[in-house]
Amino acid sequence: MVISQENLPTVIAGPLLRHVDETSVTLWLITSVKAAPTVSLGQQTLALPAQQTSTIQVGQRAFIQLIQLTPSRPLVTDTLYYYALTFDEAAVQQQWQQARQDLLYDGQEHFSFRYQTQLSNVLHGSCRKPHHPVDDALQRVDECIAAEFSQQAKRPDMLIMSGDQVYTDDVAGPMLQAIQQVIARLGLFDEPLSGAVVDYASELAGHEHNFYERNQILPQVDLNTPLSKLFFTAKRKPVFTSVNAHNHLISLSEIIAMYILVWSDALWAGISLDVSVVPQRYRAQFSEEQQALRPFVAGLATIRRALAHLPVYMIFDDHDVTDDWNLTRGWEEEVYGHPLSRRMVGNALVAYWLCQGWGNQPAKFADILSQAATVFTSGGLQQQDAFIDTLFDFEQWHYTLHTSPPICVLDTRTRRWRSESSLNKPSGLMDWEALCEFQQDIIGQQAVIVVSAAPIYGVKFIEAIQKVFTFFGKALTVDAENWMAHRGTAHVMLNIFRHYRTPPEFIILSGDVHYSFVYDVRLRFRRNSPHITQFTCSGLKNTFPDGLLTQLERFNRYLYGPDSPLNIFTRRRNMSVTARPVSKSDTDTLLNHSAVGQLIIDPQSDKVICRALCAGSETIEFTAKQQDQQ
Repeated sequence: MVISQENLPTVIAGPLLRHVDETSVTLWLITSVKAAPTVSLGQQTLALPAQQTSTIQVGQRAFIQLIQLTPSRPLVTDTLYYYALTFDEAAVQQQWQQARQDLLYDGQEHFSFRYQTQLSNVLHGSCRKPHHPVDDALQRVDECIAAEFSQQAKRPDMLIMSGDQVYTDDVAGPMLQAIQQVIARLGLFDEPLSGAVVDYASELAGHEHNFYERNQILPQVDLNTPLSKLFFTAKRKPVFTSVNAHNHLISLSEIIAMYILVWSDALWAGISLDVSVVPQRYRAQFSEEQQALRPFVAGLATIRRALAHLPVYMIFDDHDVTDDWNLTRGWEEEVYGHPLSRRMVGNALVAYWLCQGWGNQPAKFADILSQAATVFTSGGLQQQDAFIDTLFDFEQWHYTLHTSPPICVLDTRTRRWRSESSLNKPSGLMDWEALCEFQQDIIGQQAVIVVSAAPIYGVKFIEAIQKVFTFFGKALTVDAENWMAHRGTAHVMLNIFRHYRTPPEFIILSGDVHYSFVYDVRLRFRRNSPHITQFTCSGLKNTFPDGLLTQLERFNRYLYGPDSPLNIFTRRRNMSVTARPVSKSDTDTLLNHSAVGQLIIDPQSDKVICRALCAGSETIEFTAKQQDQQ
């Protein structure tokens, strides 16, 4: 089948500005034409730098382009640079010239970014679920950049996205319908599926369980294994543990289409949602989700504009792949032991590399890129399982940015410290070797920013609940993924903080939990304790059940206050943890609002300001004053 180019935008997604350092600038985009654009770069005038382009074809009319620019002279810090994309074919360039106007700020003729190494204003966030019924806080990033042109307020230094940029396991019915239309329109490559009820992924769209019943398509296991008998009482149970797997994405093409739809408005105009193709019993849910998606889609143009004007760095968390990804050794044995579930996890990891991981530090992926050339061909996907095996074995998803202070982005998903005593005990978020490498990266630094998808210092009462469920073999039930859940990992991480050569200024950025809070941490019984600030901001478009969070915070305050004897039973008993209250409150320390975190660093002092740029217009600061010491 040949897909017509007619009415397809030249640039389907992007450009996204990715890794920027003194000698290189990285751009990511998806085009409907194979020929990559030529990129010009400069300050007042634009010139043609050395350009290296890597193209991955993922469909008949879909090409992922990663463009690395090498300026003739090193970039100058705190300087505004401009860039422009030019396509050789006249008609393609004309279409792009018209489309790009919506991606430029008022009065601007080109895309721009500010190169910065001395960090003073860092944005971060996680957990962006399109159909969650709150506004998308990522739009606040666009406002921060626009203010540089309208109010002479310098734009932020970068945006760090710390996990769950997409939800492949929790997809709304209208989103799934849009995904399948994008697959057809772009001719995204089909793939054979082993161990499934269909032979090819293309057959999913016409299957009777396509909408809201994919949990019946996904792999299941009999209850004849010790792990299954421990966890479940039914005769069969799903391999995947997500409670929202009714529209779980399966194929690589589905996941790539979702990335396009959550980062770009370009194809939404051609999407036609039809509730009549959905089984009658799900139509009310479909219509409700469609209503929730409308403001999300309406805000995509401004978000796409923002991501073209600010360096963006990313790391995965579980929903980028599937809920509870690698949570326990038992989970891994069951999921990786079935050909379909193994392929699904692999597809999500391939899509993560293509659409997120690759742009963080492209040089790390040279060997993977070489192998990808044999996998993604003009005729379709080849040797897909071998490529997935390569990504499963890859141990360089983490990375360090050589800014001031340096930023260490942790991989807390693929190098886990698995329990040897029980299949159903939570794995440590990093194994011993990975933690040792992390320690070597930060030793001797004066200050460091660490990005951990899950908070290192969590809410103690919530962690206590998770510990109780874990004791009874139900770690998956309460998502018991916290740093303190595994004895070995907790011991090593806390020892890193106690090491005498640990940086005296330590900032942790995290997300995952769907609420926001700030902790100031000091070592007890030590005069020269490092200053540790943890800023958790979650989610960009997700929240915690409001009444439940209020009750959990109240119990945490009562049971783990500064004078509570329960503190001696926690692994952090040698540390003083002070929660910053939300501005305008003396007691509330947990913020349940979709927001982007804004970290303000004053290089002349040790003061760290933490703000939540909430969806809408409200800005909330976590005030740095003495509060409950846990």
